Amino acid sequence: MRPRRVAILTAGGLAPCLNASIAGLIERYTAVAPDISLICYRGGYKGLLLGDSFEVTAQERAVALALRGHGGSAIGNSRVKLTNVKDCVKRGLVRESQNPLQIAAEQLVRDGVDVLHTIGGDDTNTTAADLAAYLANNNYELTVIGLPKTIDNDVVPIRQSLGAWTAAEEGARFFARVVAEHGANPRMLIVHEVMGRNCGWLTAATAAAYQQSLDSLSFAPGLGLSRDRLAIHGVYLPEMALDIPGEASRLRGLMDRVGNVNIFVSEGAGVESIVGEMTNLGHEVPRDAFGHVKLDAVNPGKWFGEQFARMLSAEKVLVQKSGYFARSAPANEADLRLIQRCVEHAVDCALRRVSGVIGEDEEKGDELRAIEFARIKGGKAFAPGESWFQTVLAACGQPSGRTVVSSAQH
Repeated sequence: MRPRRVAILTAGGLAPCLNASIAGLIERYTAVAPDISLICYRGGYKGLLLGDSFEVTAQERAVALALRGHGGSAIGNSRVKLTNVKDCVKRGLVRESQNPLQIAAEQLVRDGVDVLHTIGGDDTNTTAADLAAYLANNNYELTVIGLPKTIDNDVVPIRQSLGAWTAAEEGARFFARVVAEHGANPRMLIVHEVMGRNCGWLTAATAAAYQQSLDSLSFAPGLGLSRDRLAIHGVYLPEMALDIPGEASRLRGLMDRVGNVNIFVSEGAGVESIVGEMTNLGHEVPRDAFGHVKLDAVNPGKWFGEQFARMLSAEKVLVQKSGYFARSAPANEADLRLIQRCVEHAVDCALRRVSGVIGEDEEKGDELRAIEFARIKGGKAFAPGESWFQTVLAACGQPSGRTVVSSAQH
């Protein structure tokens, strides 16, 4: 049955695809099914629980294209897990005796929503699947269609998540400014912390983009401006075994010769060690509503800086995080093309009432399709053995054979 009313929400952290995806959905429906009414929930699942939505009128449809030039989400995000009753009660989204899934489902019924588009990561889309299953068990047909948003590019089995290419490009731009600090102090250690809880893809791709950017620059070694001083000297990912003493010995030699050291660290690298230290000291490990360790609180970049600083005899350590800069950018051209393909397929699936997460399915020959919710999982590991990343490590002078492990070992 053709849908009459479609809702859109964005959830989780930001990524450089949210506004472009919202705009793409609005434009596509306006072009191929202008009779279908559209609403947006403000603040993701929080807005759904509170019944906070607005109608996308003809006036809004006419200016939707403007969203593509901006980062973030115009309709707002939140981190809400509908099956985490305790957290929903604590945040005042439901009362003690209420089931968040039921409250959300009843709101969708009141709003007359036939199709719900969720733009988010694995948590967002698996939460949507929980909601669809609840409604199906209560005799209400809801088509849920997800778009995969995560700059970590770590959703199984999706080949490329929306916004990840842009985030890598923006992270490289960020470091191109930060690296100038190498001359602000002798024996400077610069730690660039990149987002990536379980997957090192973004750190690896950011490092590759930054190294490529150096190819377009000129240098004046005799005046102290050498490529060595601006280069990346080490990259550390969750999928790589940590050999801090061995790396410290190698980096100490670079510090003595070059005068500074620059390293890229995925925020998920070393977290197990950090959590172990906190637990042994009797400190509480802060976690979010989904049970994930709050990485801002455990501060992996600072930990890496402290580990290496003494062993390198660094006079100053500068830790800089590109995450919020990178994830808040508008989508670049490569991402816009991928977003457009996914949006067109999402609307086609909506008209046929086919649920799933839209993406190139790695397990089905990279076919663009509505991937079954049951197959969607987070935490897809990056394979450090990828030839392009081995090129990155070689340029760093990093002995990959000693540090890289397979994802099965990780």
